[in-house]
Amino acid sequence: MARPKIPRKSTTIDMTAMCDVAFLLLSFFILTTKFKPSEAVTVTTPSSVASKVAPDKDVVLISITKDGKAFLAMDDADKREQVLNTLNVTNSLKWTDAELKSIAKLDFFGVPLEQLKQQAVLDKKAQNDKSLPGIPVQDTTNNQMNQWVKAVASVYAGTTLNLLVKGDNESQFPAFKNVMAAFKKNELFKFQMVTSPENVPEGSALWISNKRGGADKAEE
Repeated sequence: MARPKIPRKSTTIDMTAMCDVAFLLLSFFILTTKFKPSEAVTVTTPSSVASKVAPDKDVVLISITKDGKAFLAMDDADKREQVLNTLNVTNSLKWTDAELKSIAKLDFFGVPLEQLKQQAVLDKKAQNDKSLPGIPVQDTTNNQMNQWVKAVASVYAGTTLNLLVKGDNESQFPAFKNVMAAFKKNELFKFQMVTSPENVPEGSALWISNKRGGADKAEE
């Protein structure tokens, strides 16, 4: 008896639908991707094995560049305006309300107090650590960080303040010293250093402590 002959079918697969989906996904990612903007103040922090994450709320950040320039930034817009208002009164800067609000829109402050109005009218691209002189901290006789920290301590009194210092790996010691002096003078003894995290060396005390902590959690 003869076996029936089964007709052979084509093995070609229509890839049109898959290509359409691939191009749609590619277009979506291209159109929605946002590249990280370059930082206005370039600071290369030293590395450390600390595992604590820096807070992102109620932050007053002081950055110190490798040239020893100091910059100050605050995340709370209301507190930022209050600090500027305090500086305006205590230093007799005579800013008008419009000027004060214009200065309060700055992302960070990096000039002597008397020049903040000029910084406020600069294009954002011109506001960086290369074009701005920084807040005076190099000379102990003109350490304006004292005024800033005093105003910050006054405005944040009784509320949460996360004081951070982000210093460059090659920054100059006098700038650090005078920033710390400003903290001490205004009795702000609690602050955190911002560093780049690195792996804990295996066998070190911290590595053993972390391992014990993980084991304890696993047992719980």
